Amino acid sequence: MIFRQLFETETSTYSYFLGCERTRRACLIDPVASELPLYLDLLQSLDLQLVYTLETHVHADHITGSGLLREKVGSKSVVHRDAGAMCADLLVTDGVPLQVGDLQLEVRHTPGHTNGCVSYVMADRVFTGDALLIGGSGRTDFQQGDAGQLYDSITGKLFTLPPDTLVYPGHDYQGNTVSTIKQEMAKNPRLGGGKTRDEFIAIMSELKLAYPKFIDQALPANQSCGSLS
Repeated sequence: MIFRQLFETETSTYSYFLGCERTRRACLIDPVASELPLYLDLLQSLDLQLVYTLETHVHADHITGSGLLREKVGSKSVVHRDAGAMCADLLVTDGVPLQVGDLQLEVRHTPGHTNGCVSYVMADRVFTGDALLIGGSGRTDFQQGDAGQLYDSITGKLFTLPPDTLVYPGHDYQGNTVSTIKQEMAKNPRLGGGKTRDEFIAIMSELKLAYPKFIDQALPANQSCGSLS
C-alpha cells in the first residue's frame, strides 16, 4: 500500500492518501481545499488515479477539497447520509465496504461529534476523524454534538477493534501522528482507564471551548462539497 499522512498547519488537519500499488487507484481521506496543488502533485508523482475522497464528517474548521478534486480529476466524494452534504456522489451508512484497487475499507458510523461522523477501518488501522483523537476526542458542544452518543460510538465501534490497531486521527495539536487502540483505551484522559459514560459526559461539559474560528464559512461550504457559491 502507498500511504501518505499529510498535515495542514492552519487548522492542524490530517489528510491521508492511500493507494493500491497494483492498480494505481487511490483515495484521499479528509482533503483540505487549500492543499489542492499538493494533492495534484502527489497524484502525478506517484502515478495514481484518485477514485474517492472520503469525508469523516462535515467539517467546521476547514473547507473540504472534495468538490475541487471532483472537478479536476473526476474523483467521487463519499459522505455519511446523515452528514447533511447531499452534494456527495456516495452517501454511505454503517458497515458499507469500499474497495480501492486491492485496498479494502469499512465505514463505521461513529456519531457524537456530529450526526454524520464516520471512521474508516482497514485491517491494521482506523481513520477516526474527529471522533477519537490521540489523547482526546472531538468536541460535542455544537453541530448536533452529543457526548453520550460519542462515548457509545468510541467504546462500541472503535475500542472493540484489535488492541494493536493503528489510530490515525483527523487532527492533532500536540505533534502526535499515530496511536493505537490499546494506548487510547489505557491512557486517553477523557476515555481511558475504564472511564464511565457519565464521567465522559461530565468531562465534556466542562471543556468550555472557544467558538470554532472558521465554522461560519466552513459549514455551509462543506454542505456543498466545498463550494463557496
